[in-house]
Amino acid sequence: MKAVLRWIAFATGGLVVVVTLAFGFLMHRFDAPGPLAGPSIVVVGKGAGVGAIAELLARQGVLRSAFIFEAGVRVSRAGSALRAGEYEFPGHASARDVMDILRAGRTVVRKLTAPEGMTTPQIIALVTAAHGMDGLVGPMPQEGELLPDTYHYSWGDGRVDMIVRMEKAMSETVARLWRDRAPDVPLTRPADAVILASIVEKETGKPEERARIAGVFYNRLRRGMPLQSDPTVAYDRALAAGIPERVLGRALTRKDLETPGPFNTYLNRGLPPEPICNPGIAALTAVLHPEKTDALYFVADGNGGHAFARTLDEHNANVRRWRKLRKEARDGEAGAAP
Repeated sequence: MKAVLRWIAFATGGLVVVVTLAFGFLMHRFDAPGPLAGPSIVVVGKGAGVGAIAELLARQGVLRSAFIFEAGVRVSRAGSALRAGEYEFPGHASARDVMDILRAGRTVVRKLTAPEGMTTPQIIALVTAAHGMDGLVGPMPQEGELLPDTYHYSWGDGRVDMIVRMEKAMSETVARLWRDRAPDVPLTRPADAVILASIVEKETGKPEERARIAGVFYNRLRRGMPLQSDPTVAYDRALAAGIPERVLGRALTRKDLETPGPFNTYLNRGLPPEPICNPGIAALTAVLHPEKTDALYFVADGNGGHAFARTLDEHNANVRRWRKLRKEARDGEAGAAP
């Protein structure tokens, strides 16, 4: 009997030694540097179990052994904590490093930038083409309802969710800026601020001019003068032509300016019925904090900005100067052509 007990003790001790050695070998392999020579991006799908994740990462060259990874994860009791998503694994990441990254959910952060002044169909096209997003964008938002900005997202995020984020960002931004507006702003509702900001956005690309142009438009509105904004006419003609992006894509003609339409601010007084694009925060701020100016007119100055004028005579002189510069530029281009 004693011999049997000694044999059992010996066998048990041997088994413990074997298990200890095996466990030590497993942990050594689990913590050893992985095969990646440099960073690698892999998408781990939703609903994948530990075994499927291990096989995927082994196929992608992130792991040396799917078995070692799966065993190490199960020993660590982290199987249910691994998260789906798009991950970037660093070079030579060990199996434990990979597990920790998946458990922490440190997914790749992507970004989508919607520039100021884009129309809603243009932004919708950006979101539709965004790599890694899921699903459709949903119903087309109204013009001026999306805030241009840079938005971060992860693989698998919904396109409709991105649109909702843009709508919420615009709504909250307009509400905040409207509360803090200058006391003498002659607007009665936030929606009008968005309309005017969309025009200012299209009129100039120079940040320092936005508030001054807003001031000019307010001067004209107070006097009952039409805004006479070319971008509103271009938007009107694009709508009439059925252009999906709502961007005319050509220079305006005199006929365009004389063609009736709801957005033609040469023929209609006051603001157009809706925004002509999605204005950014800077344009919205300029409209709600306009520069005090006595100017009533402005025209391109040939240097990327505008020349402002108080009287029609001054304005006409600026227009003649602009037309001369434009003619000289065209003649120069024609002379340089082979």
